[in-house]
Amino acid sequence: MLIVDTHCHASPYWFEPIEILLDEMTRNDVDKAVLIQARGFYDNSYLIECKRRFPGRFAVVVVVDTDQPDAPATLETLEQWVEQGAGGIRLNPMARSQGSDPLAIWRKASELGIAASCLGTSHEFASAEFDNLVSSLPDLSIVIEHLGGAEPGMRAPYNEYRKVLGLAKYPNTTMKVPGLGELCPRPIPFVQPFPFPDVPPLIEMAIDAFGPSRLMWGSDFPPVAQREGYRNSLRFPMEHVPFRSEEDREWVFGKTAAYVWKLDEA
Repeated sequence: MLIVDTHCHASPYWFEPIEILLDEMTRNDVDKAVLIQARGFYDNSYLIECKRRFPGRFAVVVVVDTDQPDAPATLETLEQWVEQGAGGIRLNPMARSQGSDPLAIWRKASELGIAASCLGTSHEFASAEFDNLVSSLPDLSIVIEHLGGAEPGMRAPYNEYRKVLGLAKYPNTTMKVPGLGELCPRPIPFVQPFPFPDVPPLIEMAIDAFGPSRLMWGSDFPPVAQREGYRNSLRFPMEHVPFRSEEDREWVFGKTAAYVWKLDEA
């Protein structure tokens, strides 16, 4: 079974270098990963170099400064990163370009054939503004990170989260499924072997909305170490989410990511 981790951070200056991630991947039989640039980091050269050093293992999602006033320069910068091997750009749902076309950076990503990996709150994803953006860019692959901003404390009937799931009506959208530690508070006292006594049905709702072929697992390495840890971020959803079939599980933990991030071409 192919396993792809679609949400990893790596840096020699913040978080951990790539060798630490590779060790976790090896220990847990994770075949490939998507390197996501952290917010506020505009030098993406380390991630590009990681992709070059380990052929076939990584896709890269870069960050560019959309707030700088020279919008054409921002678009040119993105194009240069793509020429070096980037397969996506990380954007907030409310990110807009300076100048006459607020969606210029989004349109450039679509033109370049890369994906937009979106980090935001459930309120931002559920907004009419983001809905309009997605509908206006049908050729842009839009990846909704962190289960659309889901977090511990969400309560039924999950009205805002249901609005986020409504984005599934657009076939160019996919969503990342996190470890259960992103959805459940840390248990005190700790209970073994499965620490979460009450897991909200948010992943099951996403499966119903998007289908398994439009969902992809991501660990959030290395911040996940402050929650359940890398191994459990994979093991708990794989073992405790009631997938309908083994094929559905294969899509969520590998096949969707390989398709969206073109890792099957590596």
